[in-house]
Amino acid sequence: MKIILFIGILLFANSLLAQDLAKFKVSAKTDRIDAPVSVSLDGLNYNNDKGNLVLYEITGQGEKAIPSQIENGHTTRLWFVLDGITPKGSERQFVLRLANINTDFSDGVKLRKDNQDLILQKHNKPILKYRYAVTLPPKEADPLFKRSGYIHPLWSPAGKVLTRIQPPDHYHHYGIWGPWTKTHIGEREVDFWNLIKGEGTVKFAGFTGETQGAIYSGFKALQQHIDFGAKGEDQIAMNEILDVRVWNVKEGIWMIDYTTSINCPLEDGILLDAYRYGGGIGWRATESWDKDNCTVLTSEGKTRADADGSNARWCVVEGETDTEQGRSGILFLSHPSNRMHPEPMRVWPLDANGGRGDMYFEFVPIRHEDWKLDAHTDYALKYRMIVFDGKLSPEKAEQYWNSFASNPHVEFIN
Repeated sequence: MKIILFIGILLFANSLLAQDLAKFKVSAKTDRIDAPVSVSLDGLNYNNDKGNLVLYEITGQGEKAIPSQIENGHTTRLWFVLDGITPKGSERQFVLRLANINTDFSDGVKLRKDNQDLILQKHNKPILKYRYAVTLPPKEADPLFKRSGYIHPLWSPAGKVLTRIQPPDHYHHYGIWGPWTKTHIGEREVDFWNLIKGEGTVKFAGFTGETQGAIYSGFKALQQHIDFGAKGEDQIAMNEILDVRVWNVKEGIWMIDYTTSINCPLEDGILLDAYRYGGGIGWRATESWDKDNCTVLTSEGKTRADADGSNARWCVVEGETDTEQGRSGILFLSHPSNRMHPEPMRVWPLDANGGRGDMYFEFVPIRHEDWKLDAHTDYALKYRMIVFDGKLSPEKAEQYWNSFASNPHVEFIN
């Protein structure tokens, strides 16, 4: 009798350690590919010592434990990835459970730092470096061209560098970055882009967060837009939080989110003047690309010949590389919540830089209209980059944009 009672107690304890917290289904209204999904955990008693939080996908072959990751903040969300293709009209089911098992989903994106860069990599293959130390310009250039707070290098999955910094034609170009060009603080114009003017700059001021997990790894960096022309000491004209997140998706691509949140501490705010350059996300491409080996295609069917100044939801830029596939590229995605979405672009024309046709791309939310930032107010711009080798079809670009544009419908099941 005592043995039976003991076994019963063990079974009851194990059932408690395998407690179902929630069941839900995810419905896709559009075709999606490798889509990150978040589910609110608010209202669920997940934060206790009764076991590990494990997410299972319910498939025709049974339940399968899959990687997931908690993001805490004002609200708590569980992130996971709908791996592969999730067709329009399809539905996938999941159960979130407190289970007395150990799952090893450590094969993700890793983060490390040295005394100059924060590096993100996967399987010892580098993805990108964020330079937080100050980079001095070449000896022949003015010291005003020094800069910190930018991404370079960005590598393709095959290991080809796709960015460039300090080219002799534009020493102020820094890989992937986004300073504002024409701005007004009161009646005074301040340029944070053309560093040679000596009116302003952008500098790294510290990391506010670093994350490494099974679903995504990344960092948040405070970047200060410094106004040199203020009376007395230099003043901070804008505080920017750059949130870079690399998703742990299938081999063959890098999926990188680039979110910039800006806040102006000045009493009267700041005016971001309409101009063909400024803010958003800018990219100076590798010096090996020119008008003869680099192509552009936008969501609206524009090419390099007519994309400049047009608006798009996405833009894919490809160029020749000495990879097995012969090409590499980046698909840039603009989020529907961004100002002026579908977003205006700056795409260097075929005759750029004296006819050589070097490649420069940027989403520019102030291309056609001024943007007034009020004091002490947060503004955000969200972008995603799909970095690849080979060619990317318009159909696949649409699937990636659908995956970025909205969270699929999540419905909890009683």
